[in-house]
Amino acid sequence: QVQLVESGGGLVQPGGSLRLSCAASGIIFSLYAMGWYRQAPGKQRELVAVVTPGETTNYADSVKGRFTISRDNAKNTVYLQMNSLKPEDTAVYYCNADHRPTRRVFWGQGTQVTVSS
Repeated sequence: QVQLVESGGGLVQPGGSLRLSCAASGIIFSLYAMGWYRQAPGKQRELVAVVTPGETTNYADSVKGRFTISRDNAKNTVYLQMNSLKPEDTAVYYCNADHRPTRRVFWGQGTQVTVSS
């Protein structure tokens, strides 16, 4: 059984920081591209950041320079360090595991991030 369990969301003031974690089980973690997506109310889910098995990273333009994605294969965990948070970063953040050769994709349940004063 595959599980992706996110944690670390919450309420933060503009300019603040949060670190999201996603612990994976039931997959060979090192073989998967791991990503963070977000969905704000009334909007489509969008890619925030992704890290490949080879540790290549890619970011949405809106978060470049503020967010950092990283992975720890020994802990089967992917992280999203979010700095200089803005109200427009408010969304539910979802962890994603993507095994591109087989197109197997898994999602976490999401964690709420709210940026507000």
